[in-house]
Amino acid sequence: MLRHDVVIVGGGLQAALIALAVRARAPAVGLAIAERGPALGGNHTWCFHATDVSPRMAAWIEPLVGHRWDGYDVAFPSHARTLTGGYRAIPSDRVDAVVRAAGATIYTCAHATAVASTRVELADGRALTAPLVIDARGPDRSDGVGGFQKFVGLELVTTAPHGLTRPMLMDACVPQTDGYRFVYVLPLAPDRLLVEDTYFSERAYLDVDAVTAEVRAYADARGWRGTIARTETGVLPLPWQCAITAPRPGLITAGYQGGWFHPVTGYSLPVAARLAEAIADGLAEGDVLDRVDALADAHADQLGFASRLVWMMFRWFPPAQRRGVLEHFYRLPEDTIARFYALTLTRRDRARVFLRRPPPGLSWRALVTGGLAQDAR
Repeated sequence: MLRHDVVIVGGGLQAALIALAVRARAPAVGLAIAERGPALGGNHTWCFHATDVSPRMAAWIEPLVGHRWDGYDVAFPSHARTLTGGYRAIPSDRVDAVVRAAGATIYTCAHATAVASTRVELADGRALTAPLVIDARGPDRSDGVGGFQKFVGLELVTTAPHGLTRPMLMDACVPQTDGYRFVYVLPLAPDRLLVEDTYFSERAYLDVDAVTAEVRAYADARGWRGTIARTETGVLPLPWQCAITAPRPGLITAGYQGGWFHPVTGYSLPVAARLAEAIADGLAEGDVLDRVDALADAHADQLGFASRLVWMMFRWFPPAQRRGVLEHFYRLPEDTIARFYALTLTRRDRARVFLRRPPPGLSWRALVTGGLAQDAR
């Protein structure tokens, strides 16, 4: 039996944020992470807006950040805009080394077969015990799924400089297939790009080969020719109903499993960072459950509103018309957009989402009946 002060199950973003926050606030706490893969971090690129996190959490996260930009672009058929907020990216290959440097004990290739208060059972027969267990395993929710966000991203090493200086968060000037579709582009270096084809779809099925071909065609059309250095894929459920798993003595369910994420965007870092702060502060002050409970109350209100937006997007608008919802959204004031991504919307922000002219494509029949909007024939 291996004893620690805190055991985290799952070695992704949430675990990394908790480890860094605990090192800063409660460095004497002995923290361990059990990850089923060969290293922490997996194969991901996590992004966030500079306004998504508190100043002190930004300082704790800083060692993870690999790329920084001072603004980003969005483009729709009748509207394009440059926004000035800072944007950051965390490449997964930084996570393992940074968390190890923070002093956490890492168990890799450690598949958890049972997770309970104060105890974690591993497939190899070992048991990890601690006064506090944090279950931070990945996105596996099936309750009230409205649709799915799915993507294929190719990291390209280009044969010539690509010329981009800031990210394109949404290029929605592409054919609208399989729901709302946009292309996301991060300039990682003068000769390196992450080009990601993303869909907000009713279907979880992702044809990786077909979407990879779409990404290559998009890049080729812009003169971005080169070799593929890395591929990442994902399918995230976008729930229209979601509850936070209440913490209890000896066990906190964190990350996507616990409801600590943004149901509209799939972004997890802003909420995961706030949870990491609450846990670290609670460990430092001896009131972890009280702090997590208080944060859960605040997050539940935001989560409920955002989940309703998922319902509206998938129920009120036909798939080919969802682009108009996002185009409408990106006409809002920049501070409202920032708070939307951070999931810290005010009542005024919420009113702004609804008090403008409705986006084109709204199905009034679906709105009134609660039915599913269909493609116009």
